[in-house]
Amino acid sequence: MVHRRLCTLILGAILGLGLSVTAAEAQQQMAPPTVTVSRPVKKQVVDWQEYSGQFAPVDDVALRARVSGYLTEIHFADGQMVNKGDLLFVIDPRPYEIALAAARASVTQAEASVELAKRQLARGGALRKNDFLAQSDYDIRFQQERAAEAQLDGARAAVRDAELNLAFTRITAPVSGRIGAHQVSIGNLISGGGNNGAQGTQLSTIVSLDPIYFTFDMSEADYLVLQRAAAAGRLPPVRNGKLKVDLRLDDETGWKHPGRLDFVDNQIDRGAGTIRGRAVLNNPDFAITPGGFGYVRVPASAPYEALLVPEAAVMTDQSRKIVLTVADDGTVRAKPIVPGPVMDGMQVVRSGLAPDDKVIVNGLMRARPGGKVTPQMATN
Repeated sequence: MVHRRLCTLILGAILGLGLSVTAAEAQQQMAPPTVTVSRPVKKQVVDWQEYSGQFAPVDDVALRARVSGYLTEIHFADGQMVNKGDLLFVIDPRPYEIALAAARASVTQAEASVELAKRQLARGGALRKNDFLAQSDYDIRFQQERAAEAQLDGARAAVRDAELNLAFTRITAPVSGRIGAHQVSIGNLISGGGNNGAQGTQLSTIVSLDPIYFTFDMSEADYLVLQRAAAAGRLPPVRNGKLKVDLRLDDETGWKHPGRLDFVDNQIDRGAGTIRGRAVLNNPDFAITPGGFGYVRVPASAPYEALLVPEAAVMTDQSRKIVLTVADDGTVRAKPIVPGPVMDGMQVVRSGLAPDDKVIVNGLMRARPGGKVTPQMATN
């Protein structure tokens, strides 16, 4: 009898404990799920258009010989920086010095001929006044003086040509920049291009480094956005060189290099539907090398105040973008928004949100529009 009562008490305790656990679990299941919320961040932003492109030198010069001869001197180390006017190559000048001396001798001879012809003409003029010289003889002397003057002009032109050829034996840097490797060694015979349209032997190349260009292609739609903003006065005109842009190298994360848009092509490529743009930027430390790739961002709007939410808080509902917000009573509401660009992981919201909205940023899978949640404000 005692054992039966003890078993009854134990069974009752177990059943009571089971009912208590079940009730606690049910109450916990019925509590609204917890989500993390935060208010939109108000910040001044700019809409940017980003493009990839390639750096290019402002000046790219191929050094070619203009006169023929043997290369006798090289005055630079491959790859060094050179300044405009620096002596780079010397072609054997001796044949051209001889040609210049001969041309100057021809000038002296022509000057003597002119002097003689002028004296003969002066004598003929005196004789002609007294009718001691026939008119035909006087005309001959007159034409001889003109021919001597023409020969003198030709001799002087030959001197200038010889002086040019002699000067062309010393090849100097036409621009400042970095020179490439020499293509011809000392002792080789160089072919000159001259003025007959032939190309002379290429000796090296020079590319300027400061400033430097950045070329890129933008879509027709992006180009029209810039045009419309400029026409409305929100941005400077795209072709006056005053539109400021930012650039970065391929391995950089921040926009460390300011520049400006200095050129936009005069027509849209009909095949690609793009238009070529070009930015120019300073490169005082020569850190940017022509031919390298990078990125540019072009402002598509003036600075304006906008609301931003974490990009992860934005959801897609068919063709709409929405965010989930929590009302004061804990009810979840879906709000359609008009999104702007994404900046550093934050989504710009053009319209659809109020500054005091509580946007769900964590726990979206536990929230359903119309359901209840327990909101907790984000700590950062």
